[in-house]
Amino acid sequence: MESKKPTSLLLVISFLTILSFCVVETQCRKNQGQQLGRFYKAKLANSGIETSSFRAINLLDSAKIHPQEGLKEQDRIERLPGQPQVEFSQYGGYVTVDKSAGRALYYYFVESEKKSNESLPLLLWLNGGPGCSSLAYGAMQELGPFRVHSDGKTLYRNRYSWNNAANVLFLESPAGVGFSYSNTTSDYDKSGDSRTAEDSYVFMVNWLERFPEYKGREFYISGESYAGHYVPQLAYTILYHNKLANKNIINLKGIIIGNAVINDETDDRGMYDYLASHALISDEDNHKVRKHCDFSPNATTSKLCDAITDEIYRIISNLDIYSIYAPLCFNTNLTSHPKKASIMNFDPCSDYYVYAYLNRPEVQAAMHANVTKLDHDWEPCSDVITKWNDSPSTIIPLLEEFMSNGIRVWVFSGDTDARVPVTSTKYSIKKMKLDVKTAWHAWYLGGEVGGFTQVYKGDLTFATVRGAGHQVPSYQPKRALSLIWHFLGGTPLPDTTRYD
Repeated sequence: MESKKPTSLLLVISFLTILSFCVVETQCRKNQGQQLGRFYKAKLANSGIETSSFRAINLLDSAKIHPQEGLKEQDRIERLPGQPQVEFSQYGGYVTVDKSAGRALYYYFVESEKKSNESLPLLLWLNGGPGCSSLAYGAMQELGPFRVHSDGKTLYRNRYSWNNAANVLFLESPAGVGFSYSNTTSDYDKSGDSRTAEDSYVFMVNWLERFPEYKGREFYISGESYAGHYVPQLAYTILYHNKLANKNIINLKGIIIGNAVINDETDDRGMYDYLASHALISDEDNHKVRKHCDFSPNATTSKLCDAITDEIYRIISNLDIYSIYAPLCFNTNLTSHPKKASIMNFDPCSDYYVYAYLNRPEVQAAMHANVTKLDHDWEPCSDVITKWNDSPSTIIPLLEEFMSNGIRVWVFSGDTDARVPVTSTKYSIKKMKLDVKTAWHAWYLGGEVGGFTQVYKGDLTFATVRGAGHQVPSYQPKRALSLIWHFLGGTPLPDTTRYD
C-alpha cells in the first residue's frame, strides 16, 4: 500500500488538475466544474478532509436570530444596470449569520412572474464547487431571469427562468464565496460541509423573518454538482430542528439535485465508465483504472492509479468534460456591442461576461453587494477559501432519511456531463437497493424525448435530461423548466408526446 501524499504535493496535483481542463491560459480562472475536479483529487489523496457522516447540531439560539424590520425594503432592487423591463420584484442583500464574527451571506431573490406568486412555493437554489457562487451560475447562467450579453454590460431575458414556477432564492455560501464575507479572516479556514449547512440554516430562519409572507409557504431546496452535499445537509438540518421544536419552523417539502455529488466511490467509478462508454478513453485504460484504483472510503491512492488517471486527464484535456459535445470558449474578450444571444444555444464564454458584469461598481451598488470586505474582485469561485474541513464520503443515508419522513426527493442528470455523469448517479441510487415503482421510460416535452426517468418506492424520482451538461438549465433551459414544474407539483414527468 502506498503512503499518503503530503499536502505540498497535493497542492501541485490540484493545480495541474485545473490546468488540464483549460484550453488557453486566460481560461484558467476557476469555475464550478474545475473546482469540483480539484476537490475530488484532494479527497482521493486523503488530504485530511473529514469524511464521516453528517450530524446536525442544535442551532435554536436566540442570539442567532436578528431583528429584520425594514430590511426587506432596503434590499429591494429597483433595476439592474442594462436590465430589460420586468414585472416581478427582485431583492438582494446580506443576512448576518454570526454577529460576533461579522459573518454574513449574500442572497439574490426573484419573485414569481405569476401574479399568483402568493400561492407559489419558495425554491432555494445552491451551486457547488465547493466554493462557487450561486449568483455566477444559477442566477446568471442557468435558471435566473436574466443572462449577460457579450458586452458584459447588458442583460437579456431568460424566458425559461424558474421564477415561472416558483419564487426563487439564490444563496452564496459559505462565507468567502461570491459577495458573502466574514470580518473574521480565520472563518475562511473553518469552511466545510457542516459550517455551510449551519450557516445556511441560520440564514433561512433570519431571511424568513425579513420576508414573513413566506413563513409557512411550501419550501423546496435545489442545486447541482457539490450542492449534492449542500442541499441534503441543509434539508437534514431543517428536519432536525423542526422535530426539535415539534413544529415546522421551515415548511420543507422536497429536494431536487442535479449531476450531484452523492457517493464518492460510485461518483468516481461512474466517471471512468462514462468516459469509456462514450469513446473518450479506451476500454484498456478503463480496465487499468478498475485494476489499480480503489475509490472506496479512506483508501489510499497508488502510484499506478495516479499514473493512469493523470494520463486520462491528459487525453481529455481538450474537451469540456462538463458538457462533452459543447463548443469551447476561445475568445474571452468582451464585445463593444452585444452579440446576438440565444437562450437555447448556450454561449461557452458566458463565464467571462458574468465576471465582467458582476464586477461593475454600478451593478454591485444596484444589488446592494459589498466586495470591499474581501479586498479583491468578485470571483465565480472563491480564492479566499483555501481549506475544506469536512465532506462525508456519502450522503445516501440522508436521502433515505428524507424518504422515511415523506420528503420528496428528485435526482436528475444532464446526460452529456462526464464529471458527475449519469452512470455515477445510477450507481449511487443502485446502492440504495430501492424497489422500482415506475419502470424506466422516456419523458416528453413538445413532442420530443426530454430524457428518461424511473420512479422508486419511497418517493424518489430519477430523471435524465437529454442533451444537457453539468449545468442542466444552461444547455436545456426548456426541459429544465419542465422538470422543475413537475417536481414542484409532485406530478410524474409526462410519458406521452400528447402532453408537455
